[in-house]
Amino acid sequence: MKKIIITNGLIAGAIVATFMVYGTYKMNQEDFEPSMILGYAGMLIAYVFVFLGIKNYRDNYNNGAITFGKAFKIGMLISLIAATIYVGVWLIEYYCFFPDFMEKYATVMEKNWQKEGLTLAEIKAKTEEMNMFKELYKNPIWVILITYSEILLPIGVLVPIISALILKRQQKIAQ
Repeated sequence: MKKIIITNGLIAGAIVATFMVYGTYKMNQEDFEPSMILGYAGMLIAYVFVFLGIKNYRDNYNNGAITFGKAFKIGMLISLIAATIYVGVWLIEYYCFFPDFMEKYATVMEKNWQKEGLTLAEIKAKTEEMNMFKELYKNPIWVILITYSEILLPIGVLVPIISALILKRQQKIAQ
């Protein structure tokens, strides 16, 4: 079971990290929208390995049967490995290559709010919220927690739940 979890977690982590690195590269050249879409697409592709890992364990190591709980546990552990790689790569990118991320992000978001036609009061409220996140991003613990929440909530939890529901299968009783 450990081999399946580690292998699928590392593959999923490599996929999501690759998409993030490419997205960050594009982010420095364009606005943020394409890279956000790219990032979430990478997460969805990476989380296919949660499903594949659970299925592989069920079919090849557990005689074709698995409980919801066992499947969910395997899926969450794969998700956690992928998320940890994602967080580690983001920390390297942020602190080494993109320390002005929050400033650039805030600028792009303010332009988007104006394009959306928000009132000055709404823009002010959203700017205050953005300033709170800028403050949080000054603390590495918050950077880690926020980044984990990006990948684990909701995708990193929903995919293991859905996969476990689809793949659960009771042991066949010999007659």
